[in-house]
Formats: sequence, structure tokens, C-alpha cells
Amino acid sequence: MLLKEKSRLEAAVKTFETLFRKFRYIEESVGILDEEGGELFFRELKGDVAGLRKDLENLELQNLLSGELDRNDAIVTIHPGAGGTESQDWAQMLMRMYLRWAEIKGYAVQIVDLQPGDEAGIKGATITFSGEYAYGYLAAEAGVHRLVRISPYDANKRRHTSFAAVIVYPEIEGDINIEVRDEDLRIDTYRASGAGGQHVNKTSSAVRLTHLPSGIIVACQNERSQHKNKAIAMKILKARLYDLEVKAKEKRLDDIAGDKKGIAWGSQIRSYVLQPYQLVKDHRTGIEVGDVNAVLDGGIDMFIKEFLKFRTKNLREGS
Repeated sequence: MLLKEKSRLEAAVKTFETLFRKFRYIEESVGILDEEGGELFFRELKGDVAGLRKDLENLELQNLLSGELDRNDAIVTIHPGAGGTESQDWAQMLMRMYLRWAEIKGYAVQIVDLQPGDEAGIKGATITFSGEYAYGYLAAEAGVHRLVRISPYDANKRRHTSFAAVIVYPEIEGDINIEVRDEDLRIDTYRASGAGGQHVNKTSSAVRLTHLPSGIIVACQNERSQHKNKAIAMKILKARLYDLEVKAKEKRLDDIAGDKKGIAWGSQIRSYVLQPYQLVKDHRTGIEVGDVNAVLDGGIDMFIKEFLKFRTKNLREGS
């Protein structure tokens, strides 16, 4: 634990030293512009300034991620609301959005459990995101997401409203002890569904864990090995149990996994409108973006950053 904290502090100091060197270099280089032929260096210097600005923005964002578990990997579950195929399709669109976002950030992703919809979309998904600050960023996405569009599944081309819930848990590392007793577990195995070749039809490699005291159910069918699926499911179960423990202590439903209101009208954190106009609006911060396609392609950083500012401001005012 102490070594981990030491590494974190050393990284913070190194970041400040690097930024300071870049600033001094730019400051000293400005004088070149006044010399004969100095305009040749303008474009290069402009690029250096833009790079420094981006580094400072990243530093500001990391400063907002000061929670105990913000640096951890994240476990995300997506559930469609009522509405059948419409909501299931929307849940799959959200899953794609987060997968694209992770690709942009350079995070490793693993789809642990995926339940296909009857006609289209998904009935549910559990995904792990591995990378620095994955949980800190994705915690901003926890809540109900609302979609308004002309339904591709409606022959009359009517406008439909769909909902899906995103729940985010931090992956629990070894320095946090969560005990799960064998007698409190029911372990079921079954054949994995979906893509995977002949293997999925011949072996019962998928694992479902039921934690009897809490009623929490976790499934994993991603790996070919039953042993690996059980290990991943256990990791997710511990994360959810830790989530319950934190909420019991702090008595705040949205501290770790976000606000779990009903997946319906009035409870959404963000709306995505495709028709009759195009707009994505975050109802917590008021931030609006007109390029819906860019957002659905993973461009959600502006929402995350503004939410982190909003949360930090509220915490300071409440303290």
C-alpha cells in the first residue's frame, strides 16, 4: 500500500516537472519570433503551446479524480428499460459507444457477459475496462440514458423514447479485503451463448454465481475455461459487495454505482435526441452537443469532464 502511494506521488511530481520544463522551453522560445526569420518557427511554437494546453487540461481532469478508487479499473453493466426491442437496441448502442470511447482512450476491454435480445440489441451486458482512471471517468456515466428517435422497428415510422441504465463499479484490488464464504455461494454452470464456434455448444463453460445473503447474481461466459469464468465472476461479485458495503456506511445510493432510479421518464442523466432535431444534453450539468453521431462514436469526454467539475464543486460547497 505504501509503495503504491509512493509511486502515485512520484508520478505526480514527475508530471509537474515535465510541464514546467515545457513551459520554460516555450517561454524562452518566444524571443526567437522577434529575430530575423523567426516567423519560420511560429508554426512549431504554436504546436508546442497547443500541446502544453492539452497536457494542462489532462492534469486538471486528473486533479478532479481524487477519489480512493478513481484510478482503478471499472466494471460496467448495461440494462435496457421497458420497451422490448427498442430499449434493447438502445442498450447495444450505448455498449458500442463505451467500446469506442475505450478504444480512443487506449483502454483494454473485456465483454464478460452478453445477453442478446430476442430480435435485436441486448438484454444486458457486463464489460470490464482496464486502464488508469477507468473507474474515475466511467463513474460519470452511471445512471439512466434516454434516446428519442424515429423507430427503425416501427412500420409507421413513429417517434419512440427508449431508456437504458448504466451501472459502474470499481474493480477491487488485493489491498481491499472482501470475504465471500463458500457456504454463501451457489455456483451454476451452463453452456455459453453467442459466437464462439462449436465449443460453446459442447461444454458448460459459462458460470453463474449467486450470493445468497445479498441476492446478487453474476454471470461470466467470455472465457473458454470454466475456471477463468469463475475467477472473473468472483472479481465482479466482490466489486458489487464492496459497493453495497460503501453504501451501507455512507447511506448514499449514488456514491459508487451512481443513481439507480427507475429506468424511465424523469430519471435520466442524459438525453440523446436523433429526431426531430439532433442534440445530446446532460441534465446534471446542462452541457449540450449537437453532433450526436460523434457522441455515439465515443466522444463523451466533454460530458465526463463537466460532470467531474460539477461533482467537485458540489462536494466543496457541501463541506
